[in-house]
Amino acid sequence: MIAEKPRHGYEVIKSIEARVNGAYSPSPGTIYPALTLLEEQGYIKVEASEGSRKLFAITDEGTAYLAANRAQVEQMLLRMDEVRVRRGDAPPPLVRAMENLKLALRLRLERGPLSAADAQAVAEALDQAAGAVERS
Repeated sequence: MIAEKPRHGYEVIKSIEARVNGAYSPSPGTIYPALTLLEEQGYIKVEASEGSRKLFAITDEGTAYLAANRAQVEQMLLRMDEVRVRRGDAPPPLVRAMENLKLALRLRLERGPLSAADAQAVAEALDQAAGAVERS
């Protein structure tokens, strides 16, 4: 994505999220270390900096690496496109909210069994959300 045009880390995150129609949004804890590694390897460079915001651009070495690994890059982009198509036209904020709910439920269940009262509270919250969605 930086090969397409210079980008800030936040723009990389948003580009990936848009590419998969909101099915995945990498965390800053994933993207910024990856950008640092790519910079250390000489594949990208800081083109401009405003405080802590860095604008990254691809280097000649990065362009050569992409060219040498074009098949793998194309395969990854194809998988991202397949995810976007499976997601359909759901707006990214809606997909993000659905994924957040799924994650919250999974994390809560992994913490241990729900008491009857906790299960009832979660069920009521989900029923209220479902009702609000149906009314929208």
